[in-house]
Amino acid sequence: MGGSDRLYGNANSISMALMFLTAPLLGALSDQMPRRMPFLIMSTLLCVSLTLFLGTGGLMTSLVLFGLANYFFQAGFIFYDALLPEVSTEENRGRVGGIGVGVGYLGSILAILGGQLLLPENPAPDDYRRVFQLTALLFLGFALPAFFFVRERPRRVAPVGVRSLGRAFTEIGQTVRRAGRYPGLGRFLIGRAFYADAANTLIVFMSIYVTQELGFTTTEAQFLLLATIPAAVVGGFVWGVVVDRLGPKRTLNMVLLLWLFVLALAVAIPVLGLPTVLIWVAGSLAGIALGGLWTADRPYMLRLTPPRYLGQFYGLYSMVGRFAAIVGPALWGLIVTTLGWGRPAAVGSLFVLVAIAYLILRGVSDEPRVWGPEDLVEREATA
Repeated sequence: MGGSDRLYGNANSISMALMFLTAPLLGALSDQMPRRMPFLIMSTLLCVSLTLFLGTGGLMTSLVLFGLANYFFQAGFIFYDALLPEVSTEENRGRVGGIGVGVGYLGSILAILGGQLLLPENPAPDDYRRVFQLTALLFLGFALPAFFFVRERPRRVAPVGVRSLGRAFTEIGQTVRRAGRYPGLGRFLIGRAFYADAANTLIVFMSIYVTQELGFTTTEAQFLLLATIPAAVVGGFVWGVVVDRLGPKRTLNMVLLLWLFVLALAVAIPVLGLPTVLIWVAGSLAGIALGGLWTADRPYMLRLTPPRYLGQFYGLYSMVGRFAAIVGPALWGLIVTTLGWGRPAAVGSLFVLVAIAYLILRGVSDEPRVWGPEDLVEREATA
């Protein structure tokens, strides 16, 4: 449509910045309501509707639609992640979360294959619009089972109204201060900012790195992506079992060590002149590590979070992830373009970020907490 990387990047950053600013509010507001599922349904339907019209109305209209669709997509994670206790127990939380991550990456494969089927060799604008329409319909179709079959237990809360929104605004500042009352929670969120920054940045720039730095063609880069996604699927399932057996802390530590190896290998290939075929090894291991990252850190977060403030603290959790999505690409651009140090140096900076995260999280325990009455949620009686 005649746009540029800068315009797309700005639209992405603005939507992420908006989510960064509003995530605690959304989390606090969801804590004021008897159920979180209505929030997930609303955010999904808004994302689907906006995605359905991507590619229509000109470039700027599509960028605005994309920014809004991305905002509601990211908002959905706040409510989706907070529903994990409703579909799992303490004993199987790692496996259930791992299945969710693995199935999610299967969806990525389906999306890529769907695009391949719809796009001809020389696609026209209408062909791209059909891909967005297919994406929207698939998103809605695969969301329906969650809407109809997840049984969320209602919580006993104050009557909903304008005061609920006021209480949610009041809770934002209190949420940040409250996090300091729970051992390890603030430290975990700081550590998450560092490793999420590295993972998100690698996802954004992996294709550019292998094409511009290692000489891959665009087709070869797509095949590398297709090799990475199944590894992430397997990683989600396998790491889920590991979480249940060893706990989220030890699992996340192993995942971060694997990330350090992957990033070191990605730097060494161009710097030391190693065979470029090794990037296939690095890509597959990155997929396994990616699946493990989200499989381990959600149960870890649940161990540290009191049930009463689940929505609020998952708002902070989401806020940290969005902050990383803003800072990571900016850091990459600073190192590669402004300082002129090159892409291997940028990947090296990601290595440093993961190492910092590993050191920060060493001091965070994942032992199950015993919550006091003020930290528990009062449930409605159910039939």
